[in-house]
Amino acid sequence: MSFVPNKNKSMSVRSSTVLLSSPNAAPEVLRRSAKFHPNIWGDLFVDYASDNLSIDAGMERQIEELKVEVRRKLVVDASIGKPSERLNMIDAVQRLGVAYHFETEVKDALEHIYLTYDLDENNDDDALYNVALRFRLLRQQGYNVSCDVFNKFKDNKGNFLNSIIGDVRGMLSLYEATHLRVHGEDVLDQALAFCTTHLQSMATQLSLPLAKQVIHALKQPIHKGMPRVEAKQYISFYQQEDSHDETLLRLAKLDFNRLQKIHHKELCEITKWWKDLDFATKLPFARDRIVECYFWMLGVYFEPEYYLGRRILTKVISMTSVMDDIFDLHGTIEELELFMEAIERWDMSTIDQLPEYMKIYYRALLDIYSELEDDLAKEGRSYRFYYAKETMKNQARVYFMEAKWLSEQYMPTIEEYLQVATPSSTYPMFTTTSFVRMGDFVTKEAFEWVLNEPNTIVNAASIIGRIMNDLVSHEFEQKREHIASAVECYMKQHGVSKQEAHEELQKQVTNAWKDINQECLKPTTAVPMTLLTRVLNLARVSYVMYRDGDGYTNSKLLLKDYIVSLLIDPVAI
Repeated sequence: MSFVPNKNKSMSVRSSTVLLSSPNAAPEVLRRSAKFHPNIWGDLFVDYASDNLSIDAGMERQIEELKVEVRRKLVVDASIGKPSERLNMIDAVQRLGVAYHFETEVKDALEHIYLTYDLDENNDDDALYNVALRFRLLRQQGYNVSCDVFNKFKDNKGNFLNSIIGDVRGMLSLYEATHLRVHGEDVLDQALAFCTTHLQSMATQLSLPLAKQVIHALKQPIHKGMPRVEAKQYISFYQQEDSHDETLLRLAKLDFNRLQKIHHKELCEITKWWKDLDFATKLPFARDRIVECYFWMLGVYFEPEYYLGRRILTKVISMTSVMDDIFDLHGTIEELELFMEAIERWDMSTIDQLPEYMKIYYRALLDIYSELEDDLAKEGRSYRFYYAKETMKNQARVYFMEAKWLSEQYMPTIEEYLQVATPSSTYPMFTTTSFVRMGDFVTKEAFEWVLNEPNTIVNAASIIGRIMNDLVSHEFEQKREHIASAVECYMKQHGVSKQEAHEELQKQVTNAWKDINQECLKPTTAVPMTLLTRVLNLARVSYVMYRDGDGYTNSKLLLKDYIVSLLIDPVAI
């Protein structure tokens, strides 16, 4: 990308001022500070008693017995009961967070419904709730079902029927279905506006538990939520429903507590590794967010089988966070040039040219990737290391470009900004890294697919992460010397107000979600739904992390309750 200084100089010059206290004194570099709050967890996840992390044999036995019973209900002969009953069972299994135990059964059941269920039949399964539920579940599974099924709920003028306003469960089901829409589906755009307006107006007048479900959905749609966070929430909703399945509910509760112990044990090990690095003391300018990093990666995949993936991802995101603060906050442009040279060469012999704080970081970075390289070699998957390393190098390159913009007082156009800031969102790199420790079904073609430009779904997830971050953090960042965000770039280029810029950028986020939905309707052998879901989950984490503010940077205000809920407080049995 070409780099041209902005003659308007509307951005502050990066601080690298040198002060001399006396003629013979060593120069002192004035560095900026963002005054990030310290780690809020202390040694909580290090000191947790080992007996609290153990899973007793009785719990494991109960879970296995309950799984047998739930599996039996999922595979019951399709001729027994209505399709809507099976849809409700599948929906509950997924929302309660136990679908990973029944992937084959859920897949087969939805395929049967897709192939055999006739929406034109005049029966109870043709009600709005069931039509919308079927649409959502099949779209989630990758089936490209038509949105035309919702036209039957509109009048001859193209408006949604007033008669459905009183059907709150139906409208809530339709509302959730609209978040699976793709470009050109005007009926779903219209349905979202219709349902949102009416659900908002009646939410406080509804009885429990429906009122709480509506209020929660308006803030957090199912499709944009982190699976573990939503599972914990839905357990409390589901148990209040008169029609709940007691076997399934008990399985969900026991399995949640089992997973919580597994995840807590993983976090305990990772926190000890982080504490040994002692970045909080050695690199005090950087955000100390190892627990939040683990929470982030837990959003990518929570299943026990992906432990190795979570471990490397958490280490990589924690190091990327520190790298971001080095480029964005602490390093001078001269130091960053040396840093970039070392990263490009990826050789410990280059460490002597770096200032002390960079040596500390660089040594730790190469150690992580050296361990990864050894592990992949033992597994016969050495080729994957190339992709992991190259995407980290590219991450540094885009961070360096942003640092140059700030140093040269350059104000990019919004198009230029997104060309650099979208990959700097970290999601192309995290997507690649998330594949590295997955199974043999991840092929070389899948890694090439991530790197192939333009990659629609990875780019869309990156746009969501970047713009949502900018919308909530730009005012805080502009209080110090910082590159212009998407908001400032858009305002400057188009001569609009902050509010207008926010509205236009939010439209880009909406369109990016449609791009993701479209790509998830096209799973292939090389890029199956399992891999597409990693990208979707990264977008979901962004929605949760940046919905109400910069949850990562200000974690003591926004993420603390989620982390306590997922990793400390068990579900009452």
